[in-house]
Amino acid sequence: MAKEEQTGAGRKQARPRGATVSTPRDDAARSLADGADSPDSTDEESTGGSTYLVPGLERGLRILAEFSAREPILGAPELSKRIGIPRTTTFRLLQTLEALGFLERVNGDRYFRLSVAVLRLGFEYLSSLELTDVGTPILERLRDATGLSTHLLIRDQRDVVFVAKAQTHEPMFSSVKVHVGTRLPAHATVHGQVLMGDLSFEELRQLYPEPQLERFTERTPATVEELYGRVRESAALGYALSEASFERGISVVSAPVRDQSGKITAALTVTIPRSDIGEAEEREPLIIAVCQAALELSERLSYRPRPDDPTAAQARRRSVAAN
Repeated sequence: MAKEEQTGAGRKQARPRGATVSTPRDDAARSLADGADSPDSTDEESTGGSTYLVPGLERGLRILAEFSAREPILGAPELSKRIGIPRTTTFRLLQTLEALGFLERVNGDRYFRLSVAVLRLGFEYLSSLELTDVGTPILERLRDATGLSTHLLIRDQRDVVFVAKAQTHEPMFSSVKVHVGTRLPAHATVHGQVLMGDLSFEELRQLYPEPQLERFTERTPATVEELYGRVRESAALGYALSEASFERGISVVSAPVRDQSGKITAALTVTIPRSDIGEAEEREPLIIAVCQAALELSERLSYRPRPDDPTAAQARRRSVAAN
């Protein structure tokens, strides 16, 4: 690598007076932005694109996106194949991301995993969300009212991401622990089906172009048509209920949270640590409580419920029953 950075026949170049001395971290940042000086890099003008994409930066971010809970450790050959760039370019991008603190080496020099700089960005993002600031007290009140752990989730393409939680204080329920930042497949969870409630069939097809969806249990939707049916059912009800449909011994009730425009921006959930929620006298108050909490958070985000909003209709059931 050092030979590639020399000029001429290895001669040292005299530095002009007053020139700035760059650090390895500065060099790494320039390398990532310039496409790691790879021979296959092209500038934005030569590609004729008007989107001003920086190829090296795009590739570096795509590398980071390949790491997941299921694949926390990856090597240059596999990443090169997935992204479709030469191994030498991939390795230089990996070195750049390592120098910037986004990756670290494991198992010697050949494999990498995410490092602390990614975590720092994640927490900075979460702390910037009005959603979590406003939602956390609502999660805590719902936890105290139900004795169950409560969570707030958003959708990131084909995944749902836990962005806030209120862990139960009940010892018998404390075994259910989901960390902020945990990702789950959207199509296989009721959280995702709630969060996709605004999508049309065409939008859902674009998100899932494959003929068969990955199965996790016998209850996982097998096709996008089946998934769309589940999404529309949840949207019509104003909430979704799952009894061990994704993970054994876990049931959930989830309802959508909407922003000022009426768009679904999050899902609010309670988690029950058993495979069934119980009889109607137990599940109905739980559904109402979750919908009320979701509606309260939506209204805090300046959402004004439409007359035909089914979540709002569920939330009003308690007050109607009381009268």
